[in-house]
Amino acid sequence: MYQFTEEEKRIYEKINVPLLFFEMVEGEPVPALISDGLLDFHGVTRESLNRDFGGFIKGSLLEKVHPDEVLKLRSVTDDFVSRKLDRYDIIFQSRRDDGYHTVHAVGTWQQMRDGVELALVIYMDLSRSEQNLRALLDGYHLFEADDFYKDPLTGLPNINYMHQYGAERVKEMIGKGTIPVVLYFDLDSMQSYNSQYGFKKGDELLVLLTSILRDEYPEAMIIRGVDDHFIVLDAYTSKVEMIEVCKTVNRRVRMETFGNTTGIHVGICKYKKGMDAIAMLDHAKQANKNLERDMNICYKFYSDQDKEKYQKQRYIVENFYRAINNGWIKVYYQCFLRVETGNGYGFEALARWVDPDKGLISPGDFIPALEKYHLMYDLDLYMFEQVCREVEPRYDAGLPLLPVSVNFSRQDFDYIDIPKELDRIVEEYHIEQYGIDKSYFIIEITEQDMAVGTENFYKQLDEIRKSGYQLWIDDFGSGYSSLNIFSRFDVDLVKFDMELLKDLDRHNGANREIIKAMIGVAKKLGIHTLCEGMETEEQKEFLKAAGCELAQGFLYHKPEPLDTIFDRLKIGIPIPKWESTEERKKREKTWTSPM
Repeated sequence: MYQFTEEEKRIYEKINVPLLFFEMVEGEPVPALISDGLLDFHGVTRESLNRDFGGFIKGSLLEKVHPDEVLKLRSVTDDFVSRKLDRYDIIFQSRRDDGYHTVHAVGTWQQMRDGVELALVIYMDLSRSEQNLRALLDGYHLFEADDFYKDPLTGLPNINYMHQYGAERVKEMIGKGTIPVVLYFDLDSMQSYNSQYGFKKGDELLVLLTSILRDEYPEAMIIRGVDDHFIVLDAYTSKVEMIEVCKTVNRRVRMETFGNTTGIHVGICKYKKGMDAIAMLDHAKQANKNLERDMNICYKFYSDQDKEKYQKQRYIVENFYRAINNGWIKVYYQCFLRVETGNGYGFEALARWVDPDKGLISPGDFIPALEKYHLMYDLDLYMFEQVCREVEPRYDAGLPLLPVSVNFSRQDFDYIDIPKELDRIVEEYHIEQYGIDKSYFIIEITEQDMAVGTENFYKQLDEIRKSGYQLWIDDFGSGYSSLNIFSRFDVDLVKFDMELLKDLDRHNGANREIIKAMIGVAKKLGIHTLCEGMETEEQKEFLKAAGCELAQGFLYHKPEPLDTIFDRLKIGIPIPKWESTEERKKREKTWTSPM
C-alpha cells in the first residue's frame, strides 16, 4: 500500500480543504491520506474513516444526501471506485445543520512516484462559494447570464436559476393578481428507456419534453431539474384546466417519443399565503413522490397528508443505508408447507426493519418508499446476501437446509446485472460446501412486474433460471395477464394471490373455480403451485381437494427471525417435520399429469 512521507502527511492532513487519497486493495477502497477539512466537512473522525472506509463510501456518505440524488451519487461513486470512470465529477445536495447545501465533488486517478495508482477526491460547498462569488458581482444580471444557471442539453434554466430567481417571479405574479403554481414533472422509467434505446435517445427524449413543455406552458418559467425532472412555475387557472394540460403533455410524450415510454408523472402545488417558490417546489415533489404509479393517472395535487407521508418516506430513505450497515433490517422466515402431508417445504425471506428510534417500520411503508427512490436493488441484494450468510449457522445448528425464496423488484434489473450479482454472492459464501446448489435459492417476481418488464428484464430472468436458480411468480391472479404468463415465460412455480383465497365464497364461489382451473392448467404444463394467505382449516381443506401443492399462511407459520428458531432449540422445543430433499424431488417429478 502506498505510503506518504511524514512531511507530506503533515502538510496534507492540516489542509482545511476537504480532500482524500485512497487506493484499491483487493477490490476494496482503503484511505491513504485524509485532510482535516474532509473530517470537518463530513463530520467524521480520522479513526472511524481508517477503520471502515468501505462503509463510509457505501453508506455513511449517502446518509446526508438528498433522497432524490442518492441513486445518482451511488452510481457515479461506484463507477469511479471500480475504475469504470477515470474522473469523478458530480454535483449533489447534502444536508447540513442549516439545511441542504450544493456540493461539488471532483476526483481523478493518478500514478504516484512508485507506480501505485491513487484516487484524489476534493469536495467543495458550492452554496458557500456562490455566496462569496455573489458578493463580488455588481447586481444579479451578470450572474444570471453565467453558465452556472443554464442546462447545456436543453438550453433551459437549471435548478440554480430556480433557487435564485424563483422567489422574484412568485412575487411578480402575486403583484399582478395571479396565483402561482408549481408543477414537478418526472419522466417515468428513464433508466429503462436509456437501457433499451441508449443514452443518445434518452437525451433526445429530454429535449422532446422540453419542446412540449414550452408549447403547453408558453408563459411559464420552465426549469431543467435533476436528471429527468422538470419544473414549471406558472399562473394557476383552474383544477380542470391544469389536469387537462398535464394529460396533454403525457399523451404527447408517449406518442411523439422514439420507441416506447410510460410517459410522465406530475406533482402540483398551488400557492398558499406564506409560501415561497422553494416551498412550493418541495410540496410539488412530495405530491409527485406520493403519486400512485397508475397508468391512467399522471398527476397529483399536494395536500397536507402528503407532507406527513413524505416526512416518513424521507426518514426511511435517509436512514436506509444506516439500517443496512447496522443490521436494523433483518430477515424473517415464513415457512411453506406441503398441503397433502403438512410437512415443511421451504421458506420465504421477508424484510423487517427494527429501528432503534422508530421501532418496527412496516414493510408497507419502507418498501414503497424505496421503490419510489429506486433503492430496491440494494434491499433485495442485501436480503439475498443475508440468506446466504445464514446458511452456515443453520447448517451448524443441524437445521434442515430447505429452499428459501427472496423477492426481487423489476426495477432492480434496470440498475444492475442481477444474475451476475447472485452468482457473486453465492460464490462468496461457498454454499456448495453445505451440500446445496443454486436450486436452494428461489427468486420471486410479481405478476405485475412480469406484465410490464423490458426485454433486458426478461433476458436476465432467463439467465437466472438457466443458471440453476428457481423462478417463481408472486401474486399470481391479481392482474389481467395471468394466463399470458403460462405461454410467454418458463417459470417453476406460481403463487396465487392471497385475495383469491380470502374471498373463496364471494360471487357464488367464483374464486374457488378460478383457483381450481389455474391449478389444472399449471399442472398440465408442469408448473408447481402455491397459495398464500392460508389462515383457516377450511381453506387448507379446499386447497388439498383442489390439488394445490404448497401453501403459506398464519395457520401454519408466522414470520420469525433465525434467532427465534435458535432460542426454541436451546430450550428443547422440537422443530416441525420437514420434507427431505429426496421426497421433494420425487414429488416434483410426478407433478405433471393429464387431466
